[in-house]
Amino acid sequence: MEFYCKEGMGDSEVIQLYLKYQSEQCFSLLYNRYVKKVYAKCISILKEESLARDATQEIFLKIFLNLIRFEEKARFSTWVYAITYNYCIDYLRRSKKATELFSDDFEKISDVEDEVSDEVLLNMEIGQLKKVLESLALGDRLILLMKYQDDLSIKEISQIVSKSESAVKMQLKRAKAKAQKNRMVFEEKEKKSI
Repeated sequence: MEFYCKEGMGDSEVIQLYLKYQSEQCFSLLYNRYVKKVYAKCISILKEESLARDATQEIFLKIFLNLIRFEEKARFSTWVYAITYNYCIDYLRRSKKATELFSDDFEKISDVEDEVSDEVLLNMEIGQLKKVLESLALGDRLILLMKYQDDLSIKEISQIVSKSESAVKMQLKRAKAKAQKNRMVFEEKEKKSI
């Protein structure tokens, strides 16, 4: 019996065909759909092209070795994102480039009483936003990018970082407050340099 995975098929259908027939065509279709996104996420976290290329290959190996475990509790893209994120964070932890990415030390947020509105971040100039994001700790930067760049829901982020939704909301609140504070510091420095 001959079968084909076609471009218009949904991820679930392609996965089922791959699992049933171990078709290289289905494997290639899923790989081609997600390779650029996985690589882009790896480069944004690892900051080195060679590391990102190696990580991308390792991540796809992990994805396809564990594809049978994909239970469709979340979208396939969220599952791929979670594997990518976790692989990169584990790599950073192993290489000791990052110490505490997502700390739960809520006592540090006592000065974060008011919620920083999303508009503050969304209305920043691109250059300023890039500078502000780079000034944040990796965990804060990643959680903001998941929410605002990747447009993931709180539930999806909580699945990826293995934290409760309320912990994710608190981390987002803290990260936005830090971004706002850093933005104000940068603006002050710019005013003084004029």
